Amino acid sequence: MMTSVDTDLIRVLADPLRLRIVTLLARETLCTTHLVEETGAKQTNLSNHLRVLREAGVVETEPCGRFTYYRLRPDAIASLAGQFADLAKQARTAACNKRACP
Repeated sequence: MMTSVDTDLIRVLADPLRLRIVTLLARETLCTTHLVEETGAKQTNLSNHLRVLREAGVVETEPCGRFTYYRLRPDAIASLAGQFADLAKQARTAACNKRACP
């Protein structure tokens, strides 16, 4: 059984600012203004990172007047966590397997 991990999603989450955004959104739904305050990032930089997260399916938006709120999509994170859990299970099962050197 071959376990694969979503490498595109890992790349998306590997960026420190995007990981910080995801961590903040795990606690509460926030608008861009809140995220600028919390991260200290410039608005344009933050918007670019939020676009990447949205396109990767990690966050979803909710328009609210002139503001846009962002919320974490827990299923995206849970899916990745499950992929790593499967990989760990596979490693435990294969711990005794050792390929002989030629």
